[in-house]
Amino acid sequence: MNSGVPAISDADRECIRRQLGRPPRGLHAIAARDAAGDPTVVQTWPRLEDGTPFPTLYYLTAPQLAAHASTFEAEGLMREMADRLTTDPDLAERYRQAHESYLAERNALESLGTEVSAGGMPDRVKCLHVHIAHALAKGPGVNPFGDEAIDLIAERWPEHRYLLNR
Repeated sequence: MNSGVPAISDADRECIRRQLGRPPRGLHAIAARDAAGDPTVVQTWPRLEDGTPFPTLYYLTAPQLAAHASTFEAEGLMREMADRLTTDPDLAERYRQAHESYLAERNALESLGTEVSAGGMPDRVKCLHVHIAHALAKGPGVNPFGDEAIDLIAERWPEHRYLLNR
C-alpha cells in the first residue's frame, strides 16, 4: 500500500546511520535534505518498533546542525527564547500554533493520547534540535524558534548554509 510517502532508499538509511552513529529508530520519512540531497531531518513514527512512545516527530540527523543546536543550548539561547514567551504575546501565539501543528501532524500518523508535543512547546523552550528539525521539515513561518535558530546558524556558520537548503 502506498501512503503517499516516498520510500526511504537503502542509501538514505545508510547515510542516516552514519550521521547518527547507529541505525535510525522509528523511521517514517525523510523530512528535509541539504543542498547535496543528503537527509538532514527525518520524520519518525509516534511509536518505536517495540511500541515505546516516541513523541519527537522530527529528528535532526545532520551532525553539524546538531552540534550548532548544542552550542546554542550551552550558550543559554533557550532561556532567552523562553523569557521572550512571557513578554511577547504574538510570539507566544505563534509558538502555540507551532505546537498545535506539530500535534496534529503527529496525531495524523498515530495519536499518543497526549497533548505533549516536543521541545517544550507551547510553554517553554526545551530542545533546539527539535525546533530546528521542525522548521527545516515544514519551512519558514511554522516554528518561530526553529526559524530563529536556522537564521543564527546561517549567520554564524555560513559554510553550513548548504545544510539548511532554504
